[in-house]
Amino acid sequence: MTATVGRVLELGDDALIAAQRLSEWCSRAPEMEEDIALANIALDQLGAARLLLTYAGELEGRGRDEDDLAYLREDREFRNALLVELDNGDFAVTIVKLLFLSVFQRLVYDRLRAGDDRRLAGIAAKAVKESTYHAEHAALWTVRLGDGTEESHRRMQAAVDALWPYTHELFAGGTEGLREPWLAEVAKVLDEATLDRPADGWAPSGGRNGVHTEALSKLLAEMQVLHRAHPGATW
Repeated sequence: MTATVGRVLELGDDALIAAQRLSEWCSRAPEMEEDIALANIALDQLGAARLLLTYAGELEGRGRDEDDLAYLREDREFRNALLVELDNGDFAVTIVKLLFLSVFQRLVYDRLRAGDDRRLAGIAAKAVKESTYHAEHAALWTVRLGDGTEESHRRMQAAVDALWPYTHELFAGGTEGLREPWLAEVAKVLDEATLDRPADGWAPSGGRNGVHTEALSKLLAEMQVLHRAHPGATW
């Protein structure tokens, strides 16, 4: 399957916005080792975003590069899922979000690395290794906190309940077939963490079509301010 601009933008925007959110934990994680781990995961996401947005710009054919797509688009032009733009919340929210997203990304990249678009397959082959680690890291924390103290369990269950509706948007527009394997993997982690899987119901969407929450506007204002204030500046 040949890549489309829209699909590559979705993947690139997911990774870019996830990187920005994770980077907000620098110097704020619950322990030094986790501070470094989240920063490294953010860098992995940023690396994937750069490759994907560069490719999207080439496919688009309008002369826009990765910086143009990251810093000069308005929120309505972004195609990330709503899940990744939501505020970090407490550490439980961040870990659950990372679990849901990284399992999804690993499944997508695993499929794409076997596709006939060799450029995208090459990007996916690298990214799938990173997303595998991200998923394992998030799973370890999910079990540690879910099956930990009464307070950590409460917070993790609250995070799962709050974020679950947003996972439905991940499986639209060509990724519908990945929901079952995603559910199987996530359910296994939740079971080990003694956390309940929420019932399916409300399923907010719009991110893939450029309709976002207020959280994305605030994130972009911070992420884009330097580039917009000093256009063309180089180090």
